[in-house]
Parts: sequence; structure tokens; C-alpha cells
Amino acid sequence: MALANKRNTRGCDVVLRIFALALSLTAAVVFGVDKETKTVTVTLAPTLPPTNVPLTSKWQYLSAFVFFEVADAIACGYAAISLILTLIMNGKKGITMMIIFFDLVMVALLFSGVGAAAAIGFMGYKGNSHVRWNKVCNVFEKFCAQAAAAVGISAVAATVFLLLVLRATFNLYRRH
Repeated sequence: MALANKRNTRGCDVVLRIFALALSLTAAVVFGVDKETKTVTVTLAPTLPPTNVPLTSKWQYLSAFVFFEVADAIACGYAAISLILTLIMNGKKGITMMIIFFDLVMVALLFSGVGAAAAIGFMGYKGNSHVRWNKVCNVFEKFCAQAAAAVGISAVAATVFLLLVLRATFNLYRRH
């Protein structure tokens, strides 16, 4: 019975790690290809005619978005490595503790990236009149929708890593 239980636990961990890998990879790709160019009419002075200016929105333009993209890429790479270790090491105590620690690091990294990107995304959606930052999501709708999707997917990936930590904690508690 103990062997079957250990095999079920390992199988569940493998499935969750595959899910975390797929989600973090999807979020990184969806956000990594996010770019939109629009032509905006700008009036420089009331006496001059309006001018059409092409503007491009890219995730590379804001450090919070760069952090979000890097966090997802790191989590994706780690998910692949931890999946391989989980399959190969078969529950060795030292490796298991290291994986639990880095799972927790991924939870923190992904949720902080999600928070940073969501904060900037909200600013782009609503603007901020106090600092005279205008809304941009009314111009770059596709960019904002794709960024919001990536943030949501990444939040689910962070939750999967959190489930892995909770499962490992529960399993450690149950053994004692």
C-alpha cells in the first residue's frame, strides 16, 4: 500500500510539473510575441495641422514587463529541470528538499512578476490623472488583451507551483 501511495504521489507531482511547465511556457510565449503598432493623430500646437504618428507597444519598453517575462522564462526552465529530476531521482530526500525549496522560490517569483505586470497593466487600462499618465489600452487593445491573458496564465502557473509546495508540505507532515 505504501508503494502504491508513493507512486500516486509521484504521478500527481509529475502531472502538476507538466502543467506548470506548459502554463509558464505559454505565458512566456504569449507575452513574448506581444507587440502592436497603431497610427495615432497628434496635435502639436493648435495652429498646426494634426500629424499622424506610428506608435508601437512592446513588453520590452517597461521594466515590470521585462521582469514578468524573465520570471516566466525562469519558471519554465525550472519546471523542465524539476520534472526531469522528479522522474529520475525517485524521491531521494536531498533532491526532494531542494525541489520543494525551489518550488517555493518559483511561487514567489511568479506571483511577484504577476503583481508587477498587473500593476502596470492596470495603469495602462485606467491611466493615472495625478501623474498625467494617459490610458493606453484604448489605443493598444490587442496588446493589452494579450498581456492580460499572459498575466492570467502565469497566475495559474504560480498557483500550480503553490499546490506542489502544499502537497510536499502535507506529505512531510503525514510521514511524521
